[in-house]
Amino acid sequence: MSSIDSIGTPSTTSTPATGATDRTALGKDDFLKLLATQLQHQDPLKPMDDMQFIGQMAQFSTLEQITNLRDGLDQLTFSGQVGQSVGLIGHTVSFTGSDGQPAEGVASAVSFANGQISIKVGDLDVSPNQITGVR
Repeated sequence: MSSIDSIGTPSTTSTPATGATDRTALGKDDFLKLLATQLQHQDPLKPMDDMQFIGQMAQFSTLEQITNLRDGLDQLTFSGQVGQSVGLIGHTVSFTGSDGQPAEGVASAVSFANGQISIKVGDLDVSPNQITGVR
Protein backbone atom coordinates (compact mmCIF):
# COMPACT_ATOMS: atom_id res chain seq x y z
CA MET A 1 0.00 0.00 0.00
CA SER A 2 1.45 3.40 -0.95
CA SER A 3 0.87 6.72 0.76
CA ILE A 4 -0.52 9.73 -1.15
CA ASP A 5 -0.06 12.60 1.26
CA SER A 6 0.62 15.06 -1.56
CA ILE A 7 -3.01 15.36 -2.65
CA GLY A 8 -4.14 17.15 0.50
CA THR A 9 -5.81 20.53 0.36
CA PRO A 10 -3.32 23.33 -0.41
CA SER A 11 -2.47 25.72 2.38
CA THR A 12 -2.62 29.07 0.63
CA THR A 13 -3.61 32.54 1.57
CA SER A 14 -5.93 32.93 -1.40
CA THR A 15 -8.31 30.50 -3.05
CA PRO A 16 -9.88 31.03 -6.46
CA ALA A 17 -13.30 29.81 -5.35
CA THR A 18 -13.76 31.99 -2.30
CA GLY A 19 -11.37 34.88 -2.90
CA ALA A 20 -10.49 34.86 0.80
CA THR A 21 -7.20 36.57 1.55
CA ASP A 22 -4.83 36.86 4.48
CA ARG A 23 -5.17 40.44 5.77
CA THR A 24 -2.07 40.34 7.98
CA ALA A 25 0.20 41.31 5.07
CA LEU A 26 0.11 44.25 2.70
CA GLY A 27 -0.91 43.41 -0.85
CA LYS A 28 -0.45 45.20 -4.14
CA ASP A 29 -3.63 47.26 -3.68
CA ASP A 30 -2.41 48.46 -0.28
CA PHE A 31 0.98 49.36 -1.75
CA LEU A 32 -0.65 51.34 -4.58
CA LYS A 33 -2.88 53.22 -2.10
CA LEU A 34 0.15 54.12 0.02
CA LEU A 35 2.03 55.36 -3.05
CA ALA A 36 -0.94 57.46 -4.23
CA THR A 37 -1.38 58.95 -0.74
CA GLN A 38 2.33 59.75 -0.58
CA LEU A 39 2.16 61.53 -3.94
CA GLN A 40 -0.96 63.51 -2.89
CA HIS A 41 0.62 64.73 0.34
CA GLN A 42 4.15 65.50 -0.81
CA ASP A 43 5.51 69.03 -0.47
CA PRO A 44 5.31 70.71 -3.93
CA LEU A 45 8.51 72.62 -3.14
CA LYS A 46 10.34 69.39 -2.30
CA PRO A 47 8.92 66.71 -4.64
CA MET A 48 9.93 63.08 -4.33
CA ASP A 49 13.33 62.31 -5.80
CA ASP A 50 13.07 60.67 -9.26
CA MET A 51 15.21 57.74 -8.18
CA GLN A 52 13.07 57.21 -5.09
CA PHE A 53 9.88 57.26 -7.21
CA ILE A 54 11.35 54.82 -9.76
CA GLY A 55 12.44 52.55 -6.92
CA GLN A 56 8.93 52.51 -5.46
CA MET A 57 7.39 51.79 -8.87
CA ALA A 58 9.85 48.92 -9.34
CA GLN A 59 8.85 47.54 -5.92
CA PHE A 60 5.19 47.76 -6.92
CA SER A 61 5.87 45.97 -10.21
CA THR A 62 7.81 43.25 -8.39
CA LEU A 63 5.03 42.81 -5.84
CA GLU A 64 2.45 42.48 -8.60
CA GLN A 65 4.50 39.86 -10.45
CA ILE A 66 5.11 37.86 -7.26
CA THR A 67 1.36 37.94 -6.54
CA ASN A 68 0.63 36.71 -10.08
CA LEU A 69 3.24 33.97 -9.70
CA ARG A 70 1.73 32.82 -6.40
CA ASP A 71 -1.74 32.70 -7.98
CA GLY A 72 -0.38 30.65 -10.87
CA LEU A 73 1.33 28.24 -8.48
CA ASP A 74 -1.89 27.89 -6.49
CA GLN A 75 -3.75 26.94 -9.69
CA LEU A 76 -0.99 24.54 -10.72
CA THR A 77 -1.04 22.88 -7.29
CA PHE A 78 -4.82 22.48 -7.43
CA SER A 79 -4.60 21.01 -10.95
CA GLY A 80 -2.02 18.50 -9.74
CA GLN A 81 -4.26 17.51 -6.85
CA VAL A 82 -7.18 17.07 -9.25
CA GLY A 83 -5.04 14.83 -11.47
CA GLN A 84 -3.94 12.73 -8.51
CA SER A 85 -7.53 12.42 -7.27
CA VAL A 86 -8.80 11.36 -10.69
CA GLY A 87 -6.00 8.79 -10.79
CA LEU A 88 -7.58 7.11 -7.76
CA ILE A 89 -10.75 6.18 -9.66
CA GLY A 90 -11.04 2.39 -9.84
CA HIS A 91 -8.47 1.85 -7.09
CA THR A 92 -9.15 0.67 -3.56
CA VAL A 93 -8.39 3.46 -1.11
CA SER A 94 -7.98 3.33 2.63
CA PHE A 95 -9.17 6.37 4.54
CA THR A 96 -10.09 7.65 7.94
CA GLY A 97 -13.86 8.00 8.19
CA SER A 98 -15.64 10.97 9.74
CA ASP A 99 -15.99 8.89 12.92
CA GLY A 100 -12.19 8.51 13.09
CA GLN A 101 -12.30 4.81 12.22
CA PRO A 102 -10.30 3.36 9.31
CA ALA A 103 -12.34 2.42 6.26
CA GLU A 104 -11.73 1.15 2.75
CA GLY A 105 -13.51 1.20 -0.60
CA VAL A 106 -13.20 1.70 -4.33
CA ALA A 107 -12.97 5.30 -5.56
CA SER A 108 -15.61 5.79 -8.24
CA ALA A 109 -15.73 9.54 -8.96
CA VAL A 110 -14.20 12.92 -8.16
CA SER A 111 -16.18 16.12 -7.65
CA PHE A 112 -15.35 19.74 -6.90
CA ALA A 113 -17.30 22.22 -4.80
CA ASN A 114 -16.14 25.58 -3.45
CA GLY A 115 -12.52 24.87 -4.40
CA GLN A 116 -12.52 21.56 -2.51
CA ILE A 117 -11.91 18.13 -4.02
CA SER A 118 -14.16 15.26 -2.97
CA ILE A 119 -13.63 11.60 -3.89
CA LYS A 120 -16.66 9.30 -4.03
CA VAL A 121 -15.90 6.02 -2.20
CA GLY A 122 -19.02 3.87 -2.01
CA ASP A 123 -21.74 6.16 -0.67
CA LEU A 124 -19.24 8.49 1.04
CA ASP A 125 -17.58 11.67 -0.13
CA VAL A 126 -13.98 11.52 1.09
CA SER A 127 -11.58 14.44 1.25
CA PRO A 128 -8.08 13.75 -0.12
CA ASN A 129 -6.80 14.61 3.38
CA GLN A 130 -8.62 11.56 4.78
CA ILE A 131 -6.96 9.06 2.42
CA THR A 132 -4.22 7.01 4.03
CA GLY A 133 -3.36 4.52 1.30
CA VAL A 134 -4.10 3.14 -2.16
CA ARG A 135 -4.09 -0.40 -3.57
